[in-house]
Amino acid sequence: MRLDKYLKVARILKRRTVSKDLADHQRVLINGKVAKPASEVQVGDLITVIFGQRQLTVRVTETAQYTSMYEVVEEKRVELE
Repeated sequence: MRLDKYLKVARILKRRTVSKDLADHQRVLINGKVAKPASEVQVGDLITVIFGQRQLTVRVTETAQYTSMYEVVEEKRVELE
């Protein structure tokens, strides 16, 4: 599943356009590498989303459209530079 669609379907972000914008601005990582909106998401991947002063890292548990598609690995506040 595409990254931008996954973030929306998993309800990590509310809109697919927001997912795309964050990825376009290099604020989404898959397994520690900057990801594009069209990057494929696989079960077991670690996705890190940085928005505002918040950083959320989740592990992908499902790519099919179910209610529990991820588990939160880490959530923290980050200081702006």
